[in-house]
Amino acid sequence: QVQLVESGGGLVQPGGSLRLSCAASGHWFSINAMGWYRQAPGKERELVAAITTNTGTNYADSVKGRFTISRDNAKNTVYLQMNTLKPEDTAVYYCHVAIWLVGGVVPRDYWGQGTQVTVAS
Repeated sequence: QVQLVESGGGLVQPGGSLRLSCAASGHWFSINAMGWYRQAPGKERELVAAITTNTGTNYADSVKGRFTISRDNAKNTVYLQMNTLKPEDTAVYYCHVAIWLVGGVVPRDYWGQGTQVTVAS
């Protein structure tokens, strides 16, 4: 059983900052990619940022230069530092982790419960 627990969402004014955290617990062979997605009302879920096992990163164009993704492999945790937040960043943010289970032939996808980020004055 793998569980992801997110924290760090909330209400912030435009130009402000928030830091999201997502900690994975359970049993597995190894963790592959980790990332953050978001879904705004009436829109599809989209990739915000992802980080590979060798810390290669990928960002949505809309957040480049403002958001930074990082991971702490010892804590099985992925972070998203969000700076210079804009109202259009308002969404539910979901943590995603791809995990190799023992005996697995492909990585399995796991999702956090989602945390609300609201950017408003």
